[in-house]
Amino acid sequence: MNFLYAQAPAGGQPSLLASLLPLIILFAIFYFLVILPQQRQAKKHKQMVEELKKGDKIITTGGIIAEVVKNEPDFLKVRINDSVEVKLDKSAVARKLNDEKA
Repeated sequence: MNFLYAQAPAGGQPSLLASLLPLIILFAIFYFLVILPQQRQAKKHKQMVEELKKGDKIITTGGIIAEVVKNEPDFLKVRINDSVEVKLDKSAVARKLNDEKA
C-alpha cells in the first residue's frame, strides 16, 4: 500500500474544485449534446400530436398509415381503411404525413 502514497503530489491533495471540474464539464457536454436536443424533439412531437385534426394522415410507430377521425384527450380515433376505425394511443403516433410526400 505504500506504493500508492509514493505517487501523491508533494503539495497534498488537489482542491475539491479541481477534482470535480472534469465531472462538471462532462455533464455540461452531455446535457447540451444529448438531453437538450431530446427534450426539444419530444416537445415538438407532443405539439404535433396535439395539433392533429380530422383528415390528417399519420404513420404509427408500427408503420400503419391511418387518417385521423377524432382527436380525443388521451387517444386518437383513426381510420385505417373504409370499414375499420380504431382508437390509437397518442404515444403511438410516429409522424404526420405531408400531402407532398403521400
